[in-house]
Amino acid sequence: MAAAKKAVLGPLVGAVDQGTSSTRFLVFNSKTAELLSHHQVEIKQEFPREGWVEQDPKEILQSVYECIEKTCEKLGQLNIDISNIKAIGVSNQRETTVVWDKLTGEPLYNAVAAPVSPGPSDPVAVVPSGSSVPAAGTSSVWLDLRTQSTVENLSKRIPGNNNFVKSKTGLPLSTYFSAVKLRWLLDNVRKVQRAVEEDRALFGTIDSWLIWSLTGGANGGVHCTDVTNASRTMLFNIHSLEWDKELCEFFEIPMKILPNVRSSSEIYGLMKISHSLKAGALEGVPISGCLGDQSAALVGQMCFQDGQAKNTYGTGCFLLCNTGRKCVFSEHGLLTTVAYKLGRDKPVYYALEGSVAIAGAVIRWLRDNLGIIQTSEEIEKLAKEVGTSYGCYFVPAFSGLYAPYWEPSARGIICGLTQFTNKCHIAFAALEAVCFQTREILDAMNRDCGIPLSHLQVDGGMTNNKILMQLQADILYIPVVKPSMPETTALGAAMAAGAAEGVGVWSLEPEDLSAVTMERFEPQINAEESEIRYSTWKKAVMKSVGWVTTQSSESGIP
Repeated sequence: MAAAKKAVLGPLVGAVDQGTSSTRFLVFNSKTAELLSHHQVEIKQEFPREGWVEQDPKEILQSVYECIEKTCEKLGQLNIDISNIKAIGVSNQRETTVVWDKLTGEPLYNAVAAPVSPGPSDPVAVVPSGSSVPAAGTSSVWLDLRTQSTVENLSKRIPGNNNFVKSKTGLPLSTYFSAVKLRWLLDNVRKVQRAVEEDRALFGTIDSWLIWSLTGGANGGVHCTDVTNASRTMLFNIHSLEWDKELCEFFEIPMKILPNVRSSSEIYGLMKISHSLKAGALEGVPISGCLGDQSAALVGQMCFQDGQAKNTYGTGCFLLCNTGRKCVFSEHGLLTTVAYKLGRDKPVYYALEGSVAIAGAVIRWLRDNLGIIQTSEEIEKLAKEVGTSYGCYFVPAFSGLYAPYWEPSARGIICGLTQFTNKCHIAFAALEAVCFQTREILDAMNRDCGIPLSHLQVDGGMTNNKILMQLQADILYIPVVKPSMPETTALGAAMAAGAAEGVGVWSLEPEDLSAVTMERFEPQINAEESEIRYSTWKKAVMKSVGWVTTQSSESGIP
């Protein structure tokens, strides 16, 4: 029986999925995209000062080793031979910045994490001016604001506006991206300064740190990144697909410390035995796929056509729309980024990206601040009891409105209340709020691209809520499509790795990707009702604007 099981599995592909709160290693069957086994390890965030968020790069690396080891053990228990693993891909939290010593392999400082969501109209900080606190319920890991003064100083050096940066990178000058965190490290950490002077320093985002370490580290490790991660540093020219000399001079970043930029799907190097990895598991297996987490989800959702989009529902939402081989620059507060480049000789594809700051966070707010639910899962049950918000609208602008409004004076409101309104209606309105915010981003994408969406592909923890998914279809008035296999980010990294030249165990041809089954949610209301609800939401949004006029008006905030 066990032998027969091995015989039908065929080649396997592993994926490291390194996120802000945990690391995972997952193994897929390359022929069916079936997830065979995985292991997850939580990782800590450190808060050395108020507004500073860091992670230990060595702990992150050790968590990768542990996940690989435990997953291999689980495969063994399933009678699956780990020698069938033919490639490994890496997907990672983007923008988080690491500098390490290439001679010793030791990090020179903790990894500096990225803030909540980039604001194109506010060059200083992601948290709107007038707000000294993170959005309620938003994970602190995204809110490292130490680089505010760095961005202020840099913005003074750009005459007029920050188009110098945006025209090359697709990004606004913001605390969110790696260049300013690296500039901060060079300005404030003597160990980093000295290592740069002595030509010992290497810089990278988390993918670079992991690939360098897994391919040998100080003993021949490969210092590289892929185009998707490079495009989030603010140092990378998304047109020429190279580090930009003018940008490096502007940020005063020595180019010698930057990783080599490669495609998202090619062999970067081979796994090397580490004392941290028992029995040399997977030694010699090529690391051949690398994608930033949101790009990995786009690939995992198989959004390979112009105008295809995916939305990942988590604490916030991340929406990416494939714009094909052309850069589309947004007039509505969205970012232009590299979607993927699946091979050295393959074309680069671009995307527009927008984010909703408060999605799952609003559910946690109902649980932790109002206490109307005990667990996040209860929200679906409450909403189901009434099936309507009964005219109640909830605008969760806890620290201002983000894309497409960029209105820092807004604050959260619940309006349209009557004596009949109860906690079930508020729960329903909270779910609707996630859907309305998503529609606003997608409307902005449609205006920028000129390609109306035919359907939206979704992933993330909140997609288990069927009422939310049905509401999303109703409010967008297009079908919402959810893959039955939810691990789309890891799947995208595995697909890129398995499809790499020299590996060739995963086909990215559309007819070969039909093994992934989908669940569809069709609109169940008429178009007129959908538009009425959306226009009422917009009226509620306008009511939320203008609450904060000066910082002193919120002096009661701790």
